[in-house]
Amino acid sequence: MARRVASGPEACVCGRTGPRVHATKVPGPRRHDNEEGGAYAGAAEVTFPEGRPRPSHGPEGGGAAPGRNPAALETARLRARVVDRDTEAWQRDPGFSGLRRVGGADVSFVKGDSASACASLVVLSFPELQVVYEESRMVRLTAPYVSGFLAFREAPFLVDAVQRLREKQPDLMPQVLLVDGNGVLHHQGFGVACHLGVLTDLPCIGVAKKLLQVDGLEKDAAHKEQALRSHDRSTKPVYVSVGHKVSLETAVRLTRHCCRFRVPEPVRQVRVSWGRGLSRHLRLATRPSPTPHHPGGWGAVGTEGSGWRT
Repeated sequence: MARRVASGPEACVCGRTGPRVHATKVPGPRRHDNEEGGAYAGAAEVTFPEGRPRPSHGPEGGGAAPGRNPAALETARLRARVVDRDTEAWQRDPGFSGLRRVGGADVSFVKGDSASACASLVVLSFPELQVVYEESRMVRLTAPYVSGFLAFREAPFLVDAVQRLREKQPDLMPQVLLVDGNGVLHHQGFGVACHLGVLTDLPCIGVAKKLLQVDGLEKDAAHKEQALRSHDRSTKPVYVSVGHKVSLETAVRLTRHCCRFRVPEPVRQVRVSWGRGLSRHLRLATRPSPTPHHPGGWGAVGTEGSGWRT
């Protein structure tokens, strides 16, 4: 329910006790054949009937050759559009002058049901970090899961949420999105933060609570020790990476400004929002059906965002 209230990846640590952020570099992905200029360059776009890029299987999916993953072809096409530099005036200001609204976005799955999820978008004022808008919707993920291409299942619902806000309340549009997930710190160099940024044309930052294994990077003791040393009072770092239309330096700096706790506030608040949305869905799902002699019963309780969207 929506409401309005009055160049490689890098790992960053937000301390539990305050908004201190330090960084430690991790290896970035190597160039693959499916990158721009590689064997998949110029491949046809892969789309579902809705017109949004989604993964598919088989040679008929956008003209992909047999044995080649259409999701990889589409990833290569979209990855070529990623901008890993600052594009906005507020990004170049030391105090982020001109930045008024920051957003958080996430899709969280219902436990035990890989097809049921809650897609959430929140907008916070900056620098106050007060929630001014939130929306959570239960959704059905009908796109097939392809290993390494989870963003193809999640991103379309977040794109839709951004578009609804843009159409209904453009004055509350975020100027940057912090996404609960990875950006270029990803197997394909193109995580959900990149995906969402490219499709919405908004600056996006990936904020992950776990280090994704990239190109043989092992989460062994040596690497864990390096992450722990980056902040002597935090045992649970978060990893920040470029999504779209932002430099790594600015992504790290803004994450620091948005941290009140370990997780930056836009990401923390979006998880609070989807928690409420999921609870609302579970309450509605367990209510009895209205009887004929009781007009305006439980069936009249539904509000925007409370139903399934397929």
